[in-house]
Amino acid sequence: MGNKINRVVLVGTGAVGCSYAYSMINQGIAEELILIDVNASKAEGEAMDLNHGMPFAPAPTKVRSGTYQDCGQADLVVITAGLPQKPGETRLDLVDKNAKIFKSIVRDIMDSGFDGIFLIASNPVDILTYVTWKESGLPKERVIGSGTTLDTARLRYMVGDYLEVDTRNIHAAIIGEHGDTEFAVWSQASVGIETLAKVLDRRNNPEDKAKLDEIFVNVRDAAYHIIERKGATYYAIGMALTRITKAILSNENSILTVSSLLEGQYGHEDLYIGVPAVVNRGGIREVIEIDLNEEEKAKFDHSAKVLKELITKVYS
Repeated sequence: MGNKINRVVLVGTGAVGCSYAYSMINQGIAEELILIDVNASKAEGEAMDLNHGMPFAPAPTKVRSGTYQDCGQADLVVITAGLPQKPGETRLDLVDKNAKIFKSIVRDIMDSGFDGIFLIASNPVDILTYVTWKESGLPKERVIGSGTTLDTARLRYMVGDYLEVDTRNIHAAIIGEHGDTEFAVWSQASVGIETLAKVLDRRNNPEDKAKLDEIFVNVRDAAYHIIERKGATYYAIGMALTRITKAILSNENSILTVSSLLEGQYGHEDLYIGVPAVVNRGGIREVIEIDLNEEEKAKFDHSAKVLKELITKVYS
């Protein structure tokens, strides 16, 4: 850290990586963005294409292709590389294949002398963030996964759309595994400064509960629906990664539902999982342990159990 400019390295120039790069340039978040891919020509071509749009960007960003040696001077390395989720495949089905890929990538990055922050987006993100932490040897606060930031955004959008309220005024979260065992923390949700429970009481609409249950299912299964229709999800996760990047580089102390290492919070330890955390220039400043009702605690325990079993499989 401590460079005169904000330098970000992106590893993986597939659809997710390029959506992130495009979003970064359109928001003018970093002064330098270096693209790395196993297909070096593709990384070079993507850098050329992005640079050609620079006259329309809000701020200049130097974009170029590079190698793992460039990570040595980076503030942030964002990894979107790995095999994508296919139709009918769960994120957890990717564990073995992508864990092996990640171990190699992280070792190459660390060989450059990298001493910044990792931001992981590849699936299964909670497991691969844990792998990155173990293989890098970096402090836990400097290894972050995208976690349930995208799931939370999906929830906020769908609830706002249903209630006809600006999605930015919906304060609700999805936590747990970024996958099939995630859940919505309805007990803590609010609309503006009013609790969701009070809003529903005032509406007195008998259809609301069933609709919220349907919304959660659509959030949880959104990736499957999108993959079935267009083959992959990438725009929204690219924007989510940009949001996390901005919180880091701008030292925002923003609360985001990122994949963080638990050390006793929520009754669990030694696993990365999506929870609210304060994110700033140092990475994860602190994990926020919110109050969960008994049903939510049981769901969190189940989600953590699934992830722990997979971590044991990877490091058995």
